Formats: sequence, C-alpha cells, structure tokens
Amino acid sequence: MNRFYAMLSRMKYITRWGLMRATRPETLSEHTLETALITHALILMGNARRGLNLDPGKGVLLALYHDAGEIITGDLPTPIKYHSHRLNEAYKEVERMAGERLLRLLPDDLRPSYRALLLPDQDMADYLPYVRAADKLSALIKCTEELSGGNREFSDARQALLESPALELPEAQMFLAECLPAYALSLDELSR
Repeated sequence: MNRFYAMLSRMKYITRWGLMRATRPETLSEHTLETALITHALILMGNARRGLNLDPGKGVLLALYHDAGEIITGDLPTPIKYHSHRLNEAYKEVERMAGERLLRLLPDDLRPSYRALLLPDQDMADYLPYVRAADKLSALIKCTEELSGGNREFSDARQALLESPALELPEAQMFLAECLPAYALSLDELSR
C-alpha cells in the first residue's frame, strides 16, 4: 500500500508559528503553496532580468517538498532551531531522517523521482537559494499580514527575517521592493 500521498495530505494539520500569538493560524500546506508560488516568481525574475536559464518547474517541485519532513517532525520554531550550531546540525539530521522515512513510504520504482526533492542533492543546488529565499519571503508575508492587522507580536520576527542572508538573493530583493508592499493592502486596494 502506498501511504506517501496520504502522509503528505497531513500537511494541513501542521500549524506554523507555534510560539507566536497569531490572528489567523497558518498551516504547513498554506506555507508550502505560497513558497512554491514565490519560488516560481523568483526564478522567472532571474531568467527574465538576469539572463539565467533555470527551469521554474524544478524550483516549484523542490518548494512543494521543502518542508515535507515537518509532517513527521512538526514545525520547530526558528528561535529554537537556530539557538546553537549544535542544535541546528542535530535538527538537520532529524530533517534528513524524516525525508528518508517519507521516501520509504513510496514504492521502489517511484523513490528515485522523489529522492532529490525530499533530500536535495547537487542536481538541485541551483534551485535551493530560490526556495530558501521564497521560504523566508513567505514568513515575511505572514509577519506583514499580522502587523497590518494590528498584531505587534510579529514585529521582531519581521525584522529578523529582513536581515536573513537568504534575502540577499537579487531576485528576493526585487520581490521585496516590487511585491511585498502589496501584501499590506486591503482587497479593495488590491483590486484598483
């Protein structure tokens, strides 16, 4: 029995921002979709504006599975994950083990197709910076939305995200300048 896809469907039960008081909860499914959409946009920007030749589909696929291991591990809050180098390295090992566990849920003939998505390797190295930047941008969007709703709980997280090395990617800077401000607008303002 192939249990892999049923396990992936459980992303909707994993809540993010566990240490924060949010006005609206965010699930891993929501975050994953947003990260995939932003990864796509970043790669298109890089191709169009910087003359890159990356496959947007590969980036989107990597983004769709970038946090799949959290179905098993849960969402470890950032302050804990990055508290120390030793803890961060240990968590990377836990993430690797979760990816291996998910792979074992697949039939043997499908495992090779998923391996690079669940355990990214050199073949995906060009796409990882885009997924990392999109992941941070998705978190930054959550902070922006919370702050726009009057929830100051997310102000420190927003500032820390803005200082993230992942956002130094030129395409992330483009997204920050051109797209992020719109996330603070109301529906009526967006529709104009």
